[in-house]
Amino acid sequence: MTSASLWEDLKKALAGSEEDYTEVSIRKAVFLLSVPMVLELVLESVFAVVDIYFVGALGASAIATVGLTETYLFLLYSVAMGLSFSVTAIIARRIGEKEKDKAGIAAIQSIWIAILASVPFAIAGIFFSKELLKLMGGDEWVLSEGYHYMQWMLGGNIVIVLLFLINAVFRGAGDAAISMRVLWVSNGLNIVLDPIFIFGWGPIPAYGITGAAIATNLGRGIGVLFQLWLLFQGGKHIKILKSHLKLEWETIQGILKTSLGGIGQMIVGMTSWIFIMRILSEFGSQTVAGATIALRTMMFTMMPSWGMSNAVATLVGQNLGAGKPDRAEQSVWFTGFCNMGYLILVSIIYFFWSENLISIFSNDQEVIAIGGKWLQIVSYSYFIYAWWMAAGQAFNGAGDTITPTKINIIFFWVIQIPLAYLLGKHFDFGSTGVFWSIMISESSVGVFTLWLFTKGNWKQTKV
Repeated sequence: MTSASLWEDLKKALAGSEEDYTEVSIRKAVFLLSVPMVLELVLESVFAVVDIYFVGALGASAIATVGLTETYLFLLYSVAMGLSFSVTAIIARRIGEKEKDKAGIAAIQSIWIAILASVPFAIAGIFFSKELLKLMGGDEWVLSEGYHYMQWMLGGNIVIVLLFLINAVFRGAGDAAISMRVLWVSNGLNIVLDPIFIFGWGPIPAYGITGAAIATNLGRGIGVLFQLWLLFQGGKHIKILKSHLKLEWETIQGILKTSLGGIGQMIVGMTSWIFIMRILSEFGSQTVAGATIALRTMMFTMMPSWGMSNAVATLVGQNLGAGKPDRAEQSVWFTGFCNMGYLILVSIIYFFWSENLISIFSNDQEVIAIGGKWLQIVSYSYFIYAWWMAAGQAFNGAGDTITPTKINIIFFWVIQIPLAYLLGKHFDFGSTGVFWSIMISESSVGVFTLWLFTKGNWKQTKV
């Protein structure tokens, strides 16, 4: 690929390409889809890091509030991401089959599902925030001050769910550049509004930790409005018509059936993380704060990998729809090797500069030591995550969301949680033992998922 053609493809990727991803070269298809997906998720992770940076100025208990709230948000994310896997697979398959009208109908039905799914979380957040934080072992400050943060985050969760779902529609259709622009707007606003609402500016009072949640809801809410406008305006590959707005129960049932596995695999992973955070909370707020910062740092570095892996889901779905299973498989291998090279470089940074990274967000030496230890332990096997993400998204893109669910049950519930308790509590290794249990279990799930992918049964999935 010459520099001139690379530049042209980069401009196409950023503007939104009208290419048929089942026909162009795999290298070009991965590039056109990955660039906007990577940039989309990089900005998402930039917001996560900036958010924790501002919250970090409020102290360890404020950071712990974010970490404990995120354990419940992870349940929400499991529903939103599980639905997203299904929506991406179905939209991609319809686009591959050249059935754009059916793709539009599926997009609208997924929005109706998202709205209904958000209601229970909103009720739980608005009325039971204190009880939920107490259940997770929150300290006195978290229960007296921090609960307002959870009220806002869970109470306004509909914007989170819709942001996930509608971007999944665009990605499945191949309009990855639109998803990118939406998150640029949403997270750009979040970053600007965060310090204004946390520390106060002009007529706006300082809301402290609650201000971070207000800023997030405003930024994401505006992002959702932008999504809906773009969806009806029409992208390069999909457009919603007024005729699509009516409820289509058969389509809804199909989405729900496919999404059960996706929701299941995410719930297994997310509930496992809730138990991990519950174990860590017994070692104090500094431990939770260090783990929260380390997790945000990992999210920041992992988002480019998720962006490339999301391209896999689209390419697998569209190529299976076009009757090209071998091409779908080739896209996974190509993306996996690119991913692995990137994560090896990240591992080197984690190994040598782990505490330096954590110290950007906190000056508490115990927080820095705990967060740094996790990053260093992760560095030993981070490259395996590349294959876990690429192979996992191949299953999801094909619509086989059940297989990753079964894998997650074994490696997270049967292995990770008991191992974390044994190493952390029973054998008194503390937080370090918990971090080793995460590294062992997640490395194992990555290797096993790749092995199962090579069997090829995912190619036979019907959606």
